[in-house]
Amino acid sequence: MSEAAGLLGVSPDTVRRAIDAGRLPATRDDAGRTVVQGRDVAALAQEQAHPAAVGDLGTSSARNQMRGIVTCVVSDTVMSQVDVQAGPFRLVSLLSTEAVQELGLEPGSVVVASVKATHVTIGAPS
Repeated sequence: MSEAAGLLGVSPDTVRRAIDAGRLPATRDDAGRTVVQGRDVAALAQEQAHPAAVGDLGTSSARNQMRGIVTCVVSDTVMSQVDVQAGPFRLVSLLSTEAVQELGLEPGSVVVASVKATHVTIGAPS
């Protein structure tokens, strides 16, 4: 839940209230912890207008980096379109389907979008 809160740019209490209000489906794991699915967080993220902190990214020359959640992946045999909701920003990246598969990208995946010049690259946060 804390990761969902960070991605949504809200407090864990806000996430709990969203669950209680039925806006965010949740289940309990074997240890009794509340679990939310990435796809459901992605859907709620699209409704939110608060950017999430990027966090520790390691070394990169790209200065415009935004942490977000994948909301849609459309692939053919060669290329894929990946939509990312990063706070109030919708980012779209076109990359090889091979890269999408290697990164394991699917709706609900947490990613860092790096914007440099006129393209967006996607990578997993460290």
